[in-house]
Amino acid sequence: MTTGRVFKRAALALGAAALAVLAACSSKTRAPVPPPPLDAPTQRAIDPAFARAYEALSTYPRFGDNDPHGWEGTTPWVYPIHGIDVARYQGRIDWPQVRASGVSFAWIKATEGGDFIDPEFRANWRAARRAGLRRGAYHFYYFCRTPEDQARWYIRNVPREAGTLPPVLDIEWNHASPSCKRRPSGAQARREAERFLKLITAHYGRRPVLYTTVDFYRDTGIGQLKGVDFWLRSVAGHPEQVYPGAHWKFWQYTGTGSVPGVEGDVDLNAFAGTAENWLQWLGYRKYLPGESAPPETQTTN
Repeated sequence: MTTGRVFKRAALALGAAALAVLAACSSKTRAPVPPPPLDAPTQRAIDPAFARAYEALSTYPRFGDNDPHGWEGTTPWVYPIHGIDVARYQGRIDWPQVRASGVSFAWIKATEGGDFIDPEFRANWRAARRAGLRRGAYHFYYFCRTPEDQARWYIRNVPREAGTLPPVLDIEWNHASPSCKRRPSGAQARREAERFLKLITAHYGRRPVLYTTVDFYRDTGIGQLKGVDFWLRSVAGHPEQVYPGAHWKFWQYTGTGSVPGVEGDVDLNAFAGTAENWLQWLGYRKYLPGESAPPETQTTN
């Protein structure tokens, strides 16, 4: 997921301004701030639902890190929208505190393979919704079950609800698996991923996001899949450096984050766009119906 040049310039400028205003804050953590005022041509009316959602956003949070990386160049904090992903390892989570800390979204582990459900999934799913946090569910792919088996298992366990994030396929090498040592070719891995994505899209009506890691991306050419929003792990460099030429929507920038409401380490992620881009990606309409909107700066990931 490399960020487009147009957005990068805008994001860096806006991020730099926010950082300057908050320079006195701790180098480890920073409270979120409201997004900048909405801008629109005078002849266009902003949809009230978009305006309300925009005003409710928490932007530019900076969370602690229990094993921080010395970032050079573009840092995660120039991006306004941040979120977490969690599984049973995080234990009991205080979701209202998580939301209040500036987290904008969460992906919660639901299923793995064709017969495992994360024991904390249902509790996290319900509690995150009660806290008003935008959330989605992810599936961890297992190379010793068919993609059809795994898609059916995910569908069986993850509700189809309005207002959720798209499903996620987490596909990566699992060197520690005691029961599956299969390592498919790149072409086979891409075919299996596509079969899974097709079934999930048909059921939920939304193309899933695909999460992967540096070695899997390199070894399989999974980035060749079309029509996919990629979520890339890159904890020691910006995706632009680690995944040259890649298109991405989410960047997992650490696995050792510290977020109020979560005990111990948690994965932190940034959305590759502005606050407005985020709402548009969620499906909000910025302008009321009328003449077509003027061109806007969009992320070209």
